[in-house]
Amino acid sequence: MATNSLQSLNYRHRTPPLRRRHSLDSPPPTLLLTPKPNTGNQTLSSSSTVKTYSLSSSSTTTAQSTTSFDLLRRLLDANDFREADEETRRLIIALAGEAAQKRGYVFFSEVQFIEEADLKTIDQLWRNHSNNKFGYSVQKRLWEKADKDFTKFFIKVGWMKKLDTEVLQYNYRAFPDEFTWELTDETPEGHLPLTNALRGTQLLSCILTHPAFAAQQEETPLLLEDEEEQKQRIMSRWLRAWKANGLRRLK
Repeated sequence: MATNSLQSLNYRHRTPPLRRRHSLDSPPPTLLLTPKPNTGNQTLSSSSTVKTYSLSSSSTTTAQSTTSFDLLRRLLDANDFREADEETRRLIIALAGEAAQKRGYVFFSEVQFIEEADLKTIDQLWRNHSNNKFGYSVQKRLWEKADKDFTKFFIKVGWMKKLDTEVLQYNYRAFPDEFTWELTDETPEGHLPLTNALRGTQLLSCILTHPAFAAQQEETPLLLEDEEEQKQRIMSRWLRAWKANGLRRLK
């Protein structure tokens, strides 16, 4: 049984190692930003020939780079969520600036350099191809609903699993086999895209608190509430109306 398990929701969260994955804030073993030579047939994967990256005209990437979201869009169109997750990670590195590109991974302090429009586009693509089940803005809503407790959040989005023990314990899922790469009714809301927290939760926190999602809470409709919360809200209104009607009759 894996170590570093959490004994309860009240256990103070430490750095969550979503294991065996490319990290945005630690050097990935195979993720390279330099374009690969064209070998003929291209496939919808992050290993296909993809040129360099720059999204908006004010992007901090070099003048030679031009990033597009075309590959991410095509991967999501094909429901290839595994490769779309890899492409999202690569885009975040490219958008964080020249230093992150040369390094091959992102410091949490570099998230601020990502343009709002670019991060919103990535989020919108994920939401549009998942019936609003995936995306950073979805993750932000769930994180805030969990009182910004990352342990509760990781359990909610399915990044941690319950262990078969007498004492309530959770452990981090093994990457990539124990994560869900398809969209079904059973897929946890906010499950994708993944963000490695190997060196702590600061990187994920900076993404979720990025100005691109500053107005997300105001824009979230009541329909996003849990069904149980909606029932409680309706019942509370009904009781207030019933009491008010009863008082008027007594008068």
